Amino acid sequence: MNPPVLVVGGGLAGLVAAHRLHQADIDFVLLEARTRLGGRILTAEAGEALSSEGFDLGPSWFWPDIQPAMGALVRRLGLPAFEQHSDGDMLFERVRGEPPRRLQGMRQEPPSMRIGGGSGALVAALAAGLPASCIRLGARLTDVTLSGSGVAAGFVDADGGVQRLVASDVLFALPPRLLAATVELSPPLDAATARSWRDTPTWMAPHAKFLACYERPFWREAGLSGTAQSSLGPLVEIHDASTAAGQAALFGFVGVPAPQRAQYGEAAIVEAAVRQLVRLFGPEAGAPRATLFKDWAADPFTATADDAQAGEHPVSGGLAAAPAEWRQRLWLAGSEAARRDAGYLAGAVEAAEYAVAALIERRVSAP
Repeated sequence: MNPPVLVVGGGLAGLVAAHRLHQADIDFVLLEARTRLGGRILTAEAGEALSSEGFDLGPSWFWPDIQPAMGALVRRLGLPAFEQHSDGDMLFERVRGEPPRRLQGMRQEPPSMRIGGGSGALVAALAAGLPASCIRLGARLTDVTLSGSGVAAGFVDADGGVQRLVASDVLFALPPRLLAATVELSPPLDAATARSWRDTPTWMAPHAKFLACYERPFWREAGLSGTAQSSLGPLVEIHDASTAAGQAALFGFVGVPAPQRAQYGEAAIVEAAVRQLVRLFGPEAGAPRATLFKDWAADPFTATADDAQAGEHPVSGGLAAAPAEWRQRLWLAGSEAARRDAGYLAGAVEAAEYAVAALIERRVSAP
């Protein structure tokens, strides 16, 4: 019996890779350091419980007309999709002490699409089609050693025990910067490859997302789309986050840099964000039924110290491949490794499908 393929990371890329391996009747073991699947996809209810029918604190949008791999996956899984709400006027906040400017909104083409139930519905649908015995949560990979016939990997399991397993290949579905910082490779990477992985920005890592839930979308009643931009903050970009099921919400990207967010604390940022929504949308915004906040820079399974400052977006096709001695055993499959759409949900799908296809091709052509 052939050893399994080791998939590291249970976000969208890791789940797509596992799904494709399972379809090809290739055994796999998926290790996820978190105690949940989804990675940077995090869909929560107003009470902050994880949910497949709630609000996205990670990525939410995709564009099927220009991201065919993502569109095909959503259709294949039979998931409903709907347009991001954009009907109504936009608000701009530029000068402190002055009311926000109200301008006619513009329809986005192609429209941003969202998944009914939130992006977490992708995670749930993919996980449902995989054998549970092949998925290990709370399993943190520590090292991978190349051998003549495959790889040997060490990891710490959910109970704190040190475990080892042998695999034919290792497919890394996690940010290359995080990989370089947390996993010891033997033989080690050459200096140029290690630098490329460390210098590749991690999608979502520098950012924080705030969400306020309401009993109804009162801004729509006032002819507003829920879209706003601000140079005053703490939120720099705001959108309607209401669900397909009708739960009303606004969300915003926090413009305060990660070091300052850590200094101020979540409570102070949330309070300031609610005050800002009142400035923009009026008194009703001051009484959310719940708020949600996620600082990805403070998530040790997403970000490293190098992610504290917002950097450039990952460049499609810009990541150095594995060095020659690893090239037939180590596969990069996270969104940052995508040849197109790097740093998006679509990039995670494209990178995972490409890596699995290359792995299968190597197996077929091997003597």
